[in-house]
Amino acid sequence: MSVADDGRGTDTRVDERGRIVKKPVMATKDLRFFDSPDAESLPDGHPRRGMSVVAALSEWLIHTNRRLDGAWTQRYEHGVPVTDPEPLQADGTTGTLIRFLPDRALRSHGLPAVDDLRRWTSRRSGLRVRIDDLRESGSASTGRVAE
Repeated sequence: MSVADDGRGTDTRVDERGRIVKKPVMATKDLRFFDSPDAESLPDGHPRRGMSVVAALSEWLIHTNRRLDGAWTQRYEHGVPVTDPEPLQADGTTGTLIRFLPDRALRSHGLPAVDDLRRWTSRRSGLRVRIDDLRESGSASTGRVAE
């Protein structure tokens, strides 16, 4: 699965040794929301918990970040970083791309229905959801879009 945006990207700095330093958004609880009883509810009714939950519930996750001052990518397995942030060639764009493979137990539930995606995304103006199911089974469908 992948989720992309064209925002400013994750805040990234270079330390005194020239290494990329970023907020550990994929590997730590988002303390603003994780245990807060006042956490914002997402469109599916679940409380906001932060990206670390997605990383922890994925067999692997690749976080690609593009900012005006540089770009990098980093791989996680079951929520743990397994590579350092690796620099990428800047291409003039900004945003974040998260690619991940949900844990096998979660994949057994199948893809959400298009009607569910429409309902969950209806409160987010400008959000477009596209499902390209690339599995090699007779039930694969491509290009289902919920707007």
